[in-house]
Amino acid sequence: MLGVMACWLGFQLWLTVAAPGKISPDLSRASGRVNVQIDLPFTPERFHVLAVQRYGRIAGADEHSIELRGVRTSDLTSLARPFWVRKVEPLSEDQ
Repeated sequence: MLGVMACWLGFQLWLTVAAPGKISPDLSRASGRVNVQIDLPFTPERFHVLAVQRYGRIAGADEHSIELRGVRTSDLTSLARPFWVRKVEPLSEDQ
């Protein structure tokens, strides 16, 4: 039981430490709310869309990403924390 608990705590620690590295440096200069593109290593399913929807408005999804608008900059680390998020980048304005 202690081994399982140690593995779970280690995994949670890794998620917390890895999250800031997934966020684009361009977003660190932003304040207020931002529009972002969340890149995934697979095609997003309903679960993934619903999980990120709590941070902003879904603007669309394609083969390997979800577009999210109106995300508070204070929520970016929480948004990047799940293991299935590869990176979080600013949404280009032409989209």
